[in-house]
Amino acid sequence: MNTKRSQHSNSIDQETIQKFRNSIRGKFIQPDDSEYDEARSIYNGMIDKHPRFIVQCTNVADVIASVNFARENSLETAIRGGGHSGPGLGLVDGGVVIDLSPMKGIRVDPSAKTVRVEPGCTWGEVDHATHAFGLATVSGVISTTGVGGLTLGGGHGYLTRKYGLTIDNLISADVVLADGSLVHTSKDQKPELFWAIRGGGGNFGVVTSFEFQLHPVKNVYAGPMFWKVNDLETTLKWYRNWLKKQPDDIYAFYLVAEVPPGDPFPKSIHGEKVCGLLWCCTGDEKQFNQALDEARNVISPLFEFTGNMPYPALQSMFDELYPAGMQWYWKGDFVNEISDKAIEIHKKYGSVPTMHSTMHLYPVNGAAHRPANGDTAWDKRNATWSMVIAGVDPEPSNAETITNWAKDYWKALHPHTMGGAYINFMMEEGEDRIKATYGKNYNRLKKIKSKYDPNNFFHINQNIEPS
Repeated sequence: MNTKRSQHSNSIDQETIQKFRNSIRGKFIQPDDSEYDEARSIYNGMIDKHPRFIVQCTNVADVIASVNFARENSLETAIRGGGHSGPGLGLVDGGVVIDLSPMKGIRVDPSAKTVRVEPGCTWGEVDHATHAFGLATVSGVISTTGVGGLTLGGGHGYLTRKYGLTIDNLISADVVLADGSLVHTSKDQKPELFWAIRGGGGNFGVVTSFEFQLHPVKNVYAGPMFWKVNDLETTLKWYRNWLKKQPDDIYAFYLVAEVPPGDPFPKSIHGEKVCGLLWCCTGDEKQFNQALDEARNVISPLFEFTGNMPYPALQSMFDELYPAGMQWYWKGDFVNEISDKAIEIHKKYGSVPTMHSTMHLYPVNGAAHRPANGDTAWDKRNATWSMVIAGVDPEPSNAETITNWAKDYWKALHPHTMGGAYINFMMEEGEDRIKATYGKNYNRLKKIKSKYDPNNFFHINQNIEPS
């Protein structure tokens, strides 16, 4: 039911447009406006879409008015939060973008250890607010990532082995539905909707408020450890078994990369192709040092930069390396076991084509394994890793190179994975991939979609069509 609506946008009369503009507090931006190009730019510089209208909402009333305006005028509608969507699903050609980025409210309740967050916030902004109280929640690995997209896709990060997925820490949400109504949802209120938004993406409405459980996290022991890429076979064979035996306080994702120029990396290794680990330990120094020693004993590292640091410092460690506007193409898959054959493929493709390109194996076990597959829309509770292969470069001229590398790497590895992927690590890859991602939860999601969005108004996303 993905009815094309954008062709109607030019026929909207000026009186209707002006009436809508008068009804909102936020900015209303059209292609002739000076702010237009900046307003339509997103994190992935490979995406170049041209909306007919961009509405920068300042409050819930603006969101409701925008949903009603788009629906009543048959406009294709995209929802933008932090703008980090790889395939650019926060934009739409010829339609309307409901841009939530001005909605920046954050309220921490240190007694209850909760935080309420509006959808325009980045995780860096949330971390800043909660860190003052020695608290944090699960929030990805780059602080510029938007709260909304990461959460609705499931969310994993440095704290996942200790505290689960981001959705495991979601307590409640306020949602503007396709009919323009605002509802509150939690385990006790509209529980089916609450189940669906925990991993089901933006299919069910516009979330205007997220309430998260916080945990006592102030400082962590963390940082990168690199080996030469020629050590990949030995280190990955060790890592695949070692990780599963670790206590939940120990988190380390495996990576392939190229050492960037600049601090904290010595000039002697700039440009070196590497494999390695990015650590985060929520335990004590002794526990962390024991884990480091176990890694060092496999093969002596080429480089280490580890120690005690504020959690927000870890979250933002690579923000400058990955600024907005670079070319991105990524592919993902869930992984349970890393076979010898898979390691051969990692060896073949692990010498990344550009300095910013990388492969990460993010642990999604530990506390994330405690819920069952049917407890939330996220289906792969038995996965050990969420893998992403990311071709990245600042130059548009390298877009084809990084895209082909990511596709070829993924195609070779895919038969050795669980199938399906974290939806935030998918481009626009078709219904079969979405079905594989949600598994047995897919049909339930379709039924909930039919109840809350029967006409598939919210379909500029990793779309689940109504039954």
